Amino acid sequence: MPAADLDLLIEAALESGRIATRFSGADAKRWDKPDGAGPVTEADLAVNEMLEDRLPSARPDYGWLSEETEDNSSRLNKDRVFIVDPIDGTRSFAEGAKTWAHSLAIADHGIVTAAVIYLPLRDLLYTAEAGKGAQLNGVPICISEPDTLSAANLLAAKPNLAAQHWLSGQPPQFGHAYRPSLAYRMALVAQGRFDGMLTLRASWEWDIAAGDLIIREAGGLCTDRAGLDLRFNNACPKLNGVVAGGELVHEEVSVALNPESPGIPG
Repeated sequence: MPAADLDLLIEAALESGRIATRFSGADAKRWDKPDGAGPVTEADLAVNEMLEDRLPSARPDYGWLSEETEDNSSRLNKDRVFIVDPIDGTRSFAEGAKTWAHSLAIADHGIVTAAVIYLPLRDLLYTAEAGKGAQLNGVPICISEPDTLSAANLLAAKPNLAAQHWLSGQPPQFGHAYRPSLAYRMALVAQGRFDGMLTLRASWEWDIAAGDLIIREAGGLCTDRAGLDLRFNNACPKLNGVVAGGELVHEEVSVALNPESPGIPG
């Protein structure tokens, strides 16, 4: 990994914030994507246009995968690939709220090596580089380690707590909350604000690539719902959910999940 990869992502994330905040949230033009794929706004497209121009120009031998760019197979022939979500939490952005993020990552042979999650309206810049730890606004961060799962507070949307997803017919005892933006939820776990997170929905790579490295560099575990390490730049860029947290939280949540549950559609 070139030494300046993280710097490149940070600069691009900051510029993304400058572009996105020129739009006024609920007043930004909005469309619904086909097949129920969710909304997109003119801000998403403007940020994506800048990123797709700036990042591949700086690293012409890297592939490209973005939520707002039509995918093609050329990235599969690249050792390294940019994986970006121009705005994660578009619904929140379109409502005029503050909780949305720019999520940028670089994967090298399927493993994320540099990552940024930036929330411009909350002044939160989460960064990580492989082997060098994770930071929030330049200050090192680490995950929390509760003594018991029952004392833990996890980020999980209500559909994840449905009976069919758990071997016992109900989730283990733990506190739960929700935040818009999957990338932000992962960053909050890395920061130690929450003890873990899970989503049993098939997850797009651009939503989780940056968070995967930031959690791991903060000392946490981050796998799919089957306990397998996350690998990126797949032909179909969706992974089998995410379970993340410290060792105790990750293990106890993972063993409580029903492996035969169909997961959550979407």
